Amino acid sequence: MLSCSNISLKYGKRTLFEEVTIRFASGNCYGLIGANGAGKSTFLKILSGEIDPTTGKVEMSPGERMAILKQNHYEFDEFPILETVMMGHKRLYQIMKEREAIYANPDFSEEDGIKASELESEFADLNGWNAEAEAAELLSGLGVKEENHYTLMQDVDGKVKVRVLLAQAIFGNPDVLLLDEPTNDLDVDSVLWLENFLADFKNTVIVISHDRHFLDTVCTHVADIDYAKIKLYTGNYTFWYESSQLAAKQKADQNRKVEDKRKELQDFVERFSANASKSKQATSRKKLLEKLVIDEIQASSRKYPGIQFRSDREAGDQLLTVEGLSKKGADGNYLFKDLTFTINKADKVSILSKEPLSISALFDVLMGVEKPDAGAFKWGITTSQSYFPRDNSEFFSDGNLNLVDWLRQYSKDKDESYIRGFLGRMLFTGEESLKKCTVLSGGEKVRCMLSKMMMESANVLIMDDPTNHLDLESITALNNALMEFKGTMLFYSHDYQFINTIATRIIELGPNGFIDKTMTYEEYLEDDKVKLQKEAVY
Repeated sequence: MLSCSNISLKYGKRTLFEEVTIRFASGNCYGLIGANGAGKSTFLKILSGEIDPTTGKVEMSPGERMAILKQNHYEFDEFPILETVMMGHKRLYQIMKEREAIYANPDFSEEDGIKASELESEFADLNGWNAEAEAAELLSGLGVKEENHYTLMQDVDGKVKVRVLLAQAIFGNPDVLLLDEPTNDLDVDSVLWLENFLADFKNTVIVISHDRHFLDTVCTHVADIDYAKIKLYTGNYTFWYESSQLAAKQKADQNRKVEDKRKELQDFVERFSANASKSKQATSRKKLLEKLVIDEIQASSRKYPGIQFRSDREAGDQLLTVEGLSKKGADGNYLFKDLTFTINKADKVSILSKEPLSISALFDVLMGVEKPDAGAFKWGITTSQSYFPRDNSEFFSDGNLNLVDWLRQYSKDKDESYIRGFLGRMLFTGEESLKKCTVLSGGEKVRCMLSKMMMESANVLIMDDPTNHLDLESITALNNALMEFKGTMLFYSHDYQFINTIATRIIELGPNGFIDKTMTYEEYLEDDKVKLQKEAVY
């Protein structure tokens, strides 16, 4: 068990946490949520001992071991991958090195023999004889091929390093596992493997993630950072979000009777419980929804952007025709080849690929940024396109522009109040709208691009990973807006729920062909025929 007593943390006049007292029990998975800047990663560092709180203390049950997902991708560059994973269990790894040193000693003494015997006993107690096999199994589950297990960390790319460091954290069955954005840079298969691993994990997990489907699948509780406090809720992220939204709506209506509120929330819980029982969620498995305390649900202080996409004109039946389109990368290999399809009215198409550069290349070709190596495409004359590129840096290169002037460039109506209205919907209000565009964070740039797209009122949206850099609140608002959008979309995202709730059609690009299916993302992942087609495409 892990507990915090009266934890406070202050940076100058700013109070990040104020007298936080909380207990994390064994067998539960806690999703740590909060707005950007609320202190999620900082709280994990307090738990791990990396940061000392201003007041209070963190305690863990005697004899228990904590493991943390490392963020420094270069820390283990001089070590082989398999050894790096086993270093996650510090005591076991220490014993292994001590054993090696003793047995390599040519002047092996009686004292060495006694020490070796003691180490062998502890080594066996820690399941040391199965350590390499366990580490190899974890790596394989996360998509690191067996032939790379003895490769040095410095000789693999960042995506492989992420997987190795994740395997290191979960190696050796730690009693407490702290994970900060563990799904970053993982492919779909690796995320599904991790979801199943954590759903069956018997000890304590505390995880930060912007992947709502991941949080829903693995979390038994939500630990919500708000008002400098942390409050625990039983249930997963979707339950917390929907109940919090309902509570906020009711708080705004002060004339609503308390009993009406309670009944509405109770009805919601019953509906949610019924739905969850049909899923593989950890919440359902543990039947924890039955223990929900309705009166504890309260409105969040978070602000959600007001995103809404409207089209100035409705598109006709002819939207986009693509015939034999091909594009090679810088290395001369095909990013996509002989791509042929027709986009229909109101299609919402998720473009997938094992190589995201292929998707960016396709979008750049369709928007006229790049030329294809072969083939052609044609947009319908009634279409208007609005593009969200993966790299938006060129849009923010003019350091003389504040946000009002930046957005004015893309507006037919130059009136400042009109411009500020679109910025305000993306939470740039007052002095915030006068910031220089060169000092924006990644998330702020994305919100500016979304303001631009709302203003353009196109009937076709092309979006290349729009959820990247956004917080959960903005992702949720964008997701809801695109579900309501009446026009046509082509988009890429790594967010499972985003794809599954928006896409009506899936197109997957490979160097040897493509797959085109009209179905949801969940159906696509489970379709046996699709799995066979992927072998040919890649």
